Parts: sequence; C-alpha cells; structure tokens
Amino acid sequence: MAKRARVVRIHAEGAVPAPMPGFVQPQLATLRTRPPSGAGWIHEIKLDGYRGQAHVGPQGTRIYTRGGHDWSKMFAPLVAALSDAAVDEAVIDGEIVVVVDERTDFGALQADLAARRADRMLFYAFDLLHLDGYDLGPVPLTERKRLLKGLFDRGLEPPVVYSDSMDDGEAMFDGAGRLGWEGIVSKRADAPYRSGDRSLDWQKIKTSKREHLVIVGYVPATGGIAALHVARRDGDSLVYAGKVGTGFSVKVGADLRRRLAEIETAAPPIAKPPPRHRPRWVRPVMSADVEYRDITASGHLRHASFKGLAKAP
Repeated sequence: MAKRARVVRIHAEGAVPAPMPGFVQPQLATLRTRPPSGAGWIHEIKLDGYRGQAHVGPQGTRIYTRGGHDWSKMFAPLVAALSDAAVDEAVIDGEIVVVVDERTDFGALQADLAARRADRMLFYAFDLLHLDGYDLGPVPLTERKRLLKGLFDRGLEPPVVYSDSMDDGEAMFDGAGRLGWEGIVSKRADAPYRSGDRSLDWQKIKTSKREHLVIVGYVPATGGIAALHVARRDGDSLVYAGKVGTGFSVKVGADLRRRLAEIETAAPPIAKPPPRHRPRWVRPVMSADVEYRDITASGHLRHASFKGLAKAP
C-alpha cells in the first residue's frame, strides 16, 4: 500500500516528537452528581457504548478495546473509514456505539456484536493522542481536539464522527436528561491526557430514571437482601422488569428480608418468570422506588438501585 502523504502539520504547544506508540492506557472519568461550574471546562455527551482506541499507521489500522484487545475484525467498516484519514500516524480515543431513536443504545450494540453485525456502528472520536510523529499527551485538551477536528475537515467522515463539546455544562446536562441520554462528561480544557489515570480532570455525570416497581421476588443474603426482582404493571398483568442489586444498607436489607419472608409464595406472580433466576417469590403487595440508568432491548433495568419502599400498588 502506498504511503500516505502527510497533510497535517503539528502546531501545538507541548507536542513532543515520538515514534508511533502501542496501545495507550485510556484516561478514565470520575463519577460526580453535577457538572463542574465555572470557566475552564468543556462538556461532551456521555456515549453508551464500548471504549475504542484507533491506531492508524504504516502497518495498517487497528481498533483496540479499553482493555487493549485487538477487535479490528469486529469493526471492519470502522477500520476501513479510519484508514482513509489523511495522516501518516494517528492514535484516536473514542467510543463505538449504535444509535437508535437518536440516542446511543448499549443493548443494540451488544446485540449487533453477538450477531457479527457492524453496519450500524459508529466511532465517535473525542481525543487525539498521537499524530504524524508527535505525542500529543502533554498538549492541552482544547488543542488536541482542534487537531482532531482538523482530520474531519480533511475528509474523515461517517461512520467516524467527531464528538463535539459545549461550554455550558448545566445546560447540556439538563438537555441530556430530557432527551434520555446517559449523561455528560466534563473535561478540564487545559489538561493534558493522563493515560491510565482516573482524576477529576474528567468527570462523568449520569442522568437517571426513577420508577415505582412491584416486588415479585428476592434473593436473600446473610442477614439481608442480595437482590430484588421487580415487575411493571400492564393492565391486570405483571411484566418482569429485572433485578435490583444495590442500594441496601445493612439495616434496610434486614428489614426488607423480614417483611418479604412474611409474604413468600410458591408460585411466581408473573406470567413469564425469568428462566435463569430462581428467587424466592412473594405476593405482589409491595413496591420499590427504583433508580436506573436505562432499559435493555428486552425491557430489563440497567444499573438499578433500590431507593426505598413505595406505597403498595
């Protein structure tokens, strides 16, 4: 294959001449409840997919997972698009997603991976770690994103997408909640790339949903509760909604177990109980206040947490 002509010149304070690296341990974000205030931050949509690191170089193009595994064959259309980048060398940090109804859908991505389907996948590029013989790690984030945006100005196009940002984190976070997005990631604008670090320079703020769901079963733990099984009402029926496995303090767990043990029943109170679970079934007379991040394609809760008991249905 003919060597690409270098069309990008590096003009960024802090860029260091360096050979093309191998896999770079990704920078991670610290969970927070609200976006940071004040100037000096940029804010991006939190994408619900798999972290991906693209390496474009003379030996070809590769995509690595967050753990450093080469999944290039799984993402062949993305590899082909990235190979068209008008650069000699690049390491691009991003997220591999599937978009359904205008938002990223992790369940759909998992289903596509299981089916060996890659035609719907997108690579959202949000950082540039190396470019044409230069290590960009020491370069401030806003400069790295400027250089990354330059690759798209020179023809890099979907299924590779540039992850844009906003200056107003509160407005973006409020919009993310209204639109059903997973959340936002706030990043210090002048910070270098901190490989392998989980610092406050990157902060993830997740939106959440809350719902009252009927308790239909439980899994006991020593002196308490390991998980609740919950369902939604659909007319006169109950439809299984999944497990709630966090949020139980020692005291709350002990009280819940005592109360649920008093209403145990032999038969499941739902028409289609989950085949892989064998909880202790209970009469559907108690409801839980449950917070969760999303719902899978099968209608089950993701990242569900118990917030308390609700009034009986």
